[in-house]
Amino acid sequence: MLENFSEINVETPVDKIIRQIKGLITSGQLEPGDKLPSERQLAERLGIGRSYVRDAIRKLEFYGILKTMPQSGTIISGLGITALEGLISDVLAIEETDFASLVETRVFLEIHSASLAAQRRTADDLVALKKALLSYEEKLTKENFAVEEDLLFHLKIAEASKNKVLKSLMLIITPDILNSYSNLKVCNTDTVKKTIDEHRNILDFITSQDPIGVERAMKSHLNDVLNYSRNRGLKNSTEK
Repeated sequence: MLENFSEINVETPVDKIIRQIKGLITSGQLEPGDKLPSERQLAERLGIGRSYVRDAIRKLEFYGILKTMPQSGTIISGLGITALEGLISDVLAIEETDFASLVETRVFLEIHSASLAAQRRTADDLVALKKALLSYEEKLTKENFAVEEDLLFHLKIAEASKNKVLKSLMLIITPDILNSYSNLKVCNTDTVKKTIDEHRNILDFITSQDPIGVERAMKSHLNDVLNYSRNRGLKNSTEK
């Protein structure tokens, strides 16, 4: 009997925005070349924060579904309807089911991002990293979890790498990973000191411009979430 039940996927506001855009394209209400309303207008209409609209647009831009043109706003790509529908379905499928693959991709990106940051960082980058780390530590010690502050620290590392593609990829996948990690309450009081020490260690290697050391430190830092994602995937597969 149990096999007759299927897993329930709870959609995020970003998923729902993307799905609405797909529906409008499928129905012909949005066509290639059409302009979307502004972020503010969409947020007001949908009754959600502008950050959700911004994240949805950014993801669809990354996959070439939307294009933001200077002075013109955000428009639907010139791809055919079938191609657009397929691309959006792929985006939603990744969001909903493949947590382990997202984490594996994050580990790959973060290790290389940190290595490049150690080689290319500037004095201004170090200031930004220290500020982000301080915000992370203050929030984490007060509330035991600091998703946005954690993301900001890692994005500052990506910025210090001077590789805009790496940073764009991080912006696409990392928020969903961190939110899933938070929602599942993986972290607890026992891990707070450990994660703070790991972040400080990463920053020390970037400061001393040691790419090999920071690669090892980042790999060690992300090992827990990597193992968790794999175990979660294994558990889900055995339960089905």
